[in-house]
Amino acid sequence: MADPIEYGSIESRNYWALDRALQLTVRRRCGEDDHRDELLEAFGALLGTTVTENADVVEDNPPELDTYDRRGEVVNEVTYHPAHRENERLVYEQGVIANLFDAPPGRDEPFGHVEHFAQFCLMDYTSSVGLSCPAAMTGGAALVLEKFDDGTLEDYYDALTARTDEELATGAMFLTEKQGGSDVGANEVRAEPTDSDGVYELYGEKWFCSNVDSEAALVLARRPEAPEGTDGLSLFLYPGVDEGDRDAVLFRRLKDKLGTRSVPTGEVAFRGAEAYLVGEPESGFKYMSEMLNMERLYNAVGSVGAIGRSLLESKVHAYDREAFGDLLADQPLMRRDLVDMAVTHESAMAATFEAAAQFGARERALADGDRDADAYRLMRVLVPVAKYRTARDAVDVASYAMEIRGGDGYVEDSVHPRLLRNAQVLPIWEGPSNVMALDVLRAMLAEAAELEGLADAFDAIATMDRAGAQLEAKELADYIFDVTAGVVLLERAQWRLETAEDAREAIVADWFVRRELAAPDARGITDGADLSEEAFQAVVRYGTVEPDGQVETAAVDD
Repeated sequence: MADPIEYGSIESRNYWALDRALQLTVRRRCGEDDHRDELLEAFGALLGTTVTENADVVEDNPPELDTYDRRGEVVNEVTYHPAHRENERLVYEQGVIANLFDAPPGRDEPFGHVEHFAQFCLMDYTSSVGLSCPAAMTGGAALVLEKFDDGTLEDYYDALTARTDEELATGAMFLTEKQGGSDVGANEVRAEPTDSDGVYELYGEKWFCSNVDSEAALVLARRPEAPEGTDGLSLFLYPGVDEGDRDAVLFRRLKDKLGTRSVPTGEVAFRGAEAYLVGEPESGFKYMSEMLNMERLYNAVGSVGAIGRSLLESKVHAYDREAFGDLLADQPLMRRDLVDMAVTHESAMAATFEAAAQFGARERALADGDRDADAYRLMRVLVPVAKYRTARDAVDVASYAMEIRGGDGYVEDSVHPRLLRNAQVLPIWEGPSNVMALDVLRAMLAEAAELEGLADAFDAIATMDRAGAQLEAKELADYIFDVTAGVVLLERAQWRLETAEDAREAIVADWFVRRELAAPDARGITDGADLSEEAFQAVVRYGTVEPDGQVETAAVDD
C-alpha cells in the first residue's frame, strides 16, 4: 500500500486513488486485476477534475423546462447547461452503465456487480445527482429489459447500455402518483390497448418523475378490467415525446426541490401517449420490484459516495486549517470526529457491498437457471437495510462535515450546502426509512431467515402482533446493519492481516464494533484516549499498522 495520504497538499483529486477503502473492497471481493484498476483510476481522475468542475457549474445552472413554445403549442422541452451534457457524455463513454452489460474495451467479460457499483460510487463523489440519478435508472431499466423483454424492445435495451452519446438513451421510472405515494397499489394511470399488438395509450398523471425527458421511461399502469391493487399493474416503456403528437403528454412543471437541482423532476400528464408493454400483462409490480432492488442498491452506493466526499472535504480542511496554534487534525476532539466519520464510511461500504455481492450472486444464479435461495434471502434483507441506514448516515455525515468547515461551509461558495441538500433525498428516494424497515420485516417473516446472533430478535418479532412488530422494525433494521457491517469489517481485517500483515482494518473493525455493538459502562467515557498516534494516522490517512499484538480486535458475540 502507498504512503499515508498528505491531505494538506493534494494538488489534484482522483477519487479512486483517495478512497483506499474502496480499492480494498473491490480487490478483496473480485481479486487482483490491473486492467480494471487502471480503468477505475482513470475514471476517478476524470471525476475529480473535469466532472466535479462541471458539476459546480451545473449546480448554478439547473435544467429548465419549456412546456409551451411562444405560440402556445406544447413542446415539453428540457434545456441543459453544456457542462451537464459534457459530463453525461464523459461518464457514459467511460462505461458507468455499459460496463455491467458489456465488456469494457480491453477486457473479455463485463464488470461484476461489485466492480460496477464501485464505479458508480466514484461518480457520486461529484455530488452531481443529475448524473447519478438518471444513470441509476438507466441501469435499472436495462436490467428489466434484459430479464423480462422477449426481444421486442431490443433497440431500447441497446440504447440504454450504449457507450456513445449518439446511441445513448437514459432511463427513468414513472412510479409515484399523488393519491398513491408509497402505496403503489393505489395507482390510477390507465393503459388503453390500440390496434397494434403490445402497443398502448397511457392516460393519467404521474406526480414525481425524475429524468422527466427520458427516452426509455418505465411506467406502471392498469389495463382495462385489470384487478385492483398491485396485482393489476402492468409495466410499459414510454419512449418520450413523439414529435408528431406532442399533445399526447404534458410536462406540467419541474419540481422546485430542496436539492438534486441538476435532476429535472417533473409532473407528467399522459393524454394518450404511446407506450409498449414489457413482458407479461399484470406482472408490472413484479418487474418493477426487480428494478427497485437495483435502485435501492444504487441509492446505498450513492450514500457511500456522498459520505466519502463529505469525509474527504473534512480531512482536507482539518489538515489545512489551524486553530489555537495547531492544525485541526492535531486537536483530540477533531481526531475522534475524523475517525468516527471514517469508520462510518467504511461500515456503510461494508454493508452495501455485501448487499451488492449477494445481488450479483443471485443474478448470476438466475442466468444459470438456478434461483440460489440463500443469495436471494440475503439480498432481499440486506438491500433495504443498506439503503435505509446508509441514507441516514449520509445526511448525518454531510451535516457534520459542514459543521467542521464552520461558517465558511455554510455559505454557497463551498460544496457543503449541496452535499447536505443532495444527501437529504437519499432517505426518501426508492422508499423512505419506514418503508425500508417494513420491507426488512416482511422479508424476515416471509423467508423465516435467521442470522446467528440475531435469532432472539427474529424470534421476538415473529411472536409479536402486526402493530408490535412494526414498532420494532427500525430497531431490527439497525441491528441487522450493525451485525452485518461488523462481520464484514472483521472479515476484511482478517483478510488484510493475512495478505499484507497490516492491522489498519482491524482498528477500523474494532472501533465500529465497540461503538455500535458493545454496551460499555459509563457511556464509554474512560480515563483517556484509546487511539494511538499510529492508529489515528492509519485510519484517517490510510497508513499501515504492524500487527504486533497490541491491536485489540473486537469480536461479535454469538
